[in-house]
Amino acid sequence: MPRFDIRAKWRPPLALVIYSVLITVMTVPVLLLIWFRPATLDLRPVAPAEIGAVVSVVLLTLVVGFVLVRAIKAPLDALVRRTQEIASDGRDAIMPLDSYGTREVAALAQSFFDLAGDLVERTDYVRTFAAHVSHELKSPLTAIAGAAELLREAETDEAPMTSAQRRLFLDNIMSDARRLDRLLVRLRDLAHAETPIAAGSTTLSQIVAVLEARFPELVVRYVGETDQFIALPLEAATIVFVNLAENALQHGGTQLDVTVLETPDHLSIVVTDNGTGIPPEFEQAIFRPFFTTRADDGGTGMGLRIVEALLAAHRSDIRLTKAGTRGAAFEIRIRRVA
Repeated sequence: MPRFDIRAKWRPPLALVIYSVLITVMTVPVLLLIWFRPATLDLRPVAPAEIGAVVSVVLLTLVVGFVLVRAIKAPLDALVRRTQEIASDGRDAIMPLDSYGTREVAALAQSFFDLAGDLVERTDYVRTFAAHVSHELKSPLTAIAGAAELLREAETDEAPMTSAQRRLFLDNIMSDARRLDRLLVRLRDLAHAETPIAAGSTTLSQIVAVLEARFPELVVRYVGETDQFIALPLEAATIVFVNLAENALQHGGTQLDVTVLETPDHLSIVVTDNGTGIPPEFEQAIFRPFFTTRADDGGTGMGLRIVEALLAAHRSDIRLTKAGTRGAAFEIRIRRVA
């Protein structure tokens, strides 16, 4: 994305604008005094009271200007400096200002700090994600390169490789190639998940129908009002619930319970399976990209991360509510359709 630069030209500083307006307002009574005194043919010297009035007006103008500068210009200057500090120091520089002056400046600062925090978190996520991707892609690529090197060297060896050995290396290459393909597909799915899909709504009965058709091995039971609409298009809802059903099936589950709990502003959907569960030591890692306990079985560790990103893109969220060795439960909080 091209950098946006504001066109450079002379612009008056805020302090100059404030004092110019106040001085202009102040000169009105002074000009009126000068204008009307000759009209009265009164040539007396300016009275002390008149001088005092003019001085009072000048002082009052300066005081009002000082208050405006302190209430508006000073907080804005501080916010500009804090912006520069965040640009150079990152997260450590995101901290409150000493003074915000007015409610509007405080609201502006809060919006800016929220945006800065989101950008810093996004940068940290991209950096960590790139490191994970590099690691996950490097392992199968290294294995493929090693197997291919051994196959090439076997062509020149005096003791050629047996057919069984050759097939073993070729099988390893094909297995790693399939893993790379799965990783790339999951990365593409994650990229789509983090971009909000077109708005829409879905009923829980549609979701249950999809699960029953796609997973005949699972007994899908639901509790609650299945005709209730949720603020997820069918495509997004399918991705979310299919991933949870796949996880249940891959961990030995035979039953999936979908329970709907209603609140004034959102629906809480609890998805529970009777599989082998999630060990407590893995609770904090299950939404981390590439974390999987099934790497040998083809797991990529991207399913729950895709679900989390997709829900976040639709202003919803998911959390683990039950771990252990007797099944797992996830709570999905989705906005109700108005």
